[in-house]
Amino acid sequence: MRQTTLTRKAVGAGLLALVLLAQASMAFIPGRMAVRTLFQPLKQHQASRVVLSMAEAIEIAMPALSSTMTEGKIVEWTAKVGDKIKAGQTIMVVESDKADMDVEAFEEGFLAKIVFGDGASAPVGATVALLAKSKEEIPAVQAMTPGASPATAPAAAPAPESSAPAGGGASLGVPTNEIAMPALSSTMTEGKIVEWTVKVGDKIKAGQTIMVVESDKADMDVEAFESGYVAAILAKAGEATPVGAPCALLVDNEADVEKVKAALASGASVGGGASAAPASPPPEAAAPPAAANAPSKPTFDFAEVAMPALSSTMTSGKIVAWTAKVGDSVKAGQTVMVVESDKADMDVEAFEGGVLASILTGEGDSAKVGDPVALLAAKKEDVPALQAYGQALKASLSGAPAPAPADSAAAAPAPAASTPVAATAASPPGERVVASGYAKKLASEAGVDLRSVPGTGLGGRVVGANVIAAAAGKPMAKPLGYRSPPGSATPLAKRLAAEAGLDLKSLKGTGEFGRVTADDVLIATGKKSPVKKQAAGGRTGPVKAPKPAPGPMPTGTKPMDGMMKAVAKNMEKTLDVPIFRVSRLITTDKFDKMYAEVKGQGVSVSALLAKAVAKTLERHPILNAAYDPAGAIKYNPDINIAMAVALDGGLITPTLRNANAMDLVSLGGKWRELVKKAQEKRLAPDEYTTGTFTISNLGMYGVSAFDAILPPGQGSILAIGGSIPTVVVRKDGSFAVQKQMTVTITCDHRHIYGADAAEFLRDLAELMEEDVESLLD
Repeated sequence: MRQTTLTRKAVGAGLLALVLLAQASMAFIPGRMAVRTLFQPLKQHQASRVVLSMAEAIEIAMPALSSTMTEGKIVEWTAKVGDKIKAGQTIMVVESDKADMDVEAFEEGFLAKIVFGDGASAPVGATVALLAKSKEEIPAVQAMTPGASPATAPAAAPAPESSAPAGGGASLGVPTNEIAMPALSSTMTEGKIVEWTVKVGDKIKAGQTIMVVESDKADMDVEAFESGYVAAILAKAGEATPVGAPCALLVDNEADVEKVKAALASGASVGGGASAAPASPPPEAAAPPAAANAPSKPTFDFAEVAMPALSSTMTSGKIVAWTAKVGDSVKAGQTVMVVESDKADMDVEAFEGGVLASILTGEGDSAKVGDPVALLAAKKEDVPALQAYGQALKASLSGAPAPAPADSAAAAPAPAASTPVAATAASPPGERVVASGYAKKLASEAGVDLRSVPGTGLGGRVVGANVIAAAAGKPMAKPLGYRSPPGSATPLAKRLAAEAGLDLKSLKGTGEFGRVTADDVLIATGKKSPVKKQAAGGRTGPVKAPKPAPGPMPTGTKPMDGMMKAVAKNMEKTLDVPIFRVSRLITTDKFDKMYAEVKGQGVSVSALLAKAVAKTLERHPILNAAYDPAGAIKYNPDINIAMAVALDGGLITPTLRNANAMDLVSLGGKWRELVKKAQEKRLAPDEYTTGTFTISNLGMYGVSAFDAILPPGQGSILAIGGSIPTVVVRKDGSFAVQKQMTVTITCDHRHIYGADAAEFLRDLAELMEEDVESLLD
């Protein structure tokens, strides 16, 4: 969403001319939204004078819902002109090349104008609607033309007619198709080509991967939309290219490849008259007044480490930790900091190599997306000067005088000797693997564990050639069961270890997924004896140890982190939804027997429950549907089961997509992968925001029954209690002991009724009690 800022004030005739001149301007801030100013004068007669009032509007743009999306079709608007819109409210449903997705408003206001109606398509980034700041300004905003120049602005000269095809190539003598740098995220402005998977002269097909591009989020494969022969590669591997700029040229005939080569060698232009050589940069815009006292940039080579956009709505990020310190040598691809978004803590890598000379934003501080947070020097001897520049830059941003630069000669390391790139050792278990998108794809297809592959790319990155060599040389090792990364511990264990001065990474955890528990810390510090097994009645079992003494009670007010705030916001949204609950007992003897049989194949109870619920939802699509505020029911084509996972200081719901269509073993493996990512706080947005039905299971804590809160945007959530041995009376009057659990479903009563929920629970119970073998289908 782009904000169009229009201030309300009285202006004279001379100021009006300046306003109309400024109307045609467009400012762009790297990593942020484009900001365009549109002015709509409103005549108001006051005491025989004409006062010009400026209305304020906000542009709603067509978002990029996938990495290959270039335009989107508006399936429907869920709000109408005149409606009051809240930030976070769904305002339209857009059809991309992947799926229909709800699009939310980032700002509050009144829907004043719909530029593209239901069924219309718009390019990514195009304005599809306008919001007014107040209801009174709706008529003025309706009179605006989004993106248009004022009537007084001179018209642009018409482009000369050309008979060349749309793909360009008029100056090359043959028709060509351009392969452009795609927008891999809604905030991406440029992309770095990690590697080309094709070369000049190759014949390619539509849908074939041709290059791997590094965006602000990940390395992604880019496919060709057209078939043909690669005639020229305009952007080399390792180069950054603006979104939309041509990266390569395709021709229809193989014979035309040499013609394009010859034309480019003679200085011919590409596309609509642009030279094949990089265009000269536009003149720099005048610096804003706030930057008037900013220090002059050094003339030597250096690089800025900027705050990245970790999600499409992120405007600022908090630095959790710096993994490099001032004076360290940093390689391209090396993790330099950990940034907290509203969902997860994510590692941020350096795109350039150098020496970390200055940290502009410290741990615990926040910075706006696109703002520099650190400076890298290309050469050791430039470190002191770059540190002085960094201190002056921080002072100019804060308004404080720059402190005298500290002596940094000792901090700067000696330059490394120039040596050929050697393969790095394979990554040890628990450490993050850095690999190109192409290498990841090859590894997936060949069944190669990337952790066992030495990398020869930049910074030890695993590239495609490494995977090919590994696949040819040795078989894939079976993946190990998931264990938490070194140092993962419960909150109480962390506090006890800090008090004792103990390094958590030195301890072997005995908790779930290898997590360090409070008992592990107490045993390591000698405050508790290890649990021993002893013989008792011919059996051995653990001796129950006394519970550790509780820690000190927390006091005062503690700020919530980003994840806590996101959970709180979602919980508040549920207050406006009318809900009801239905409970039922389910006998789990056969289900438990099935779990014992598949447990050895890596299938957990959670995966088994997800499969059972997903198969039942096939017969009850209304429980998988969501209420549409426009007065409709939105049926989801896929059954995506989200399951709540508790984290330190938060909660997240990793999603098993198309759970009904996956086999049990695959489902179990996918769930282990999602849990691992959740605990390491590196889930991708589509791995926790695409759920259509949620399961919350507290049975492992001994909870007999509970009610769950309905997540926003879903129709149902199922709460699972513990399985408890219970004496029951059979139909023949005899007594028996059966294991039973209580399940409680919470539903949106606007489109789901009591009978719907009861029938769903009846069929779920029938499957788990009588037809559990169907889960193997």
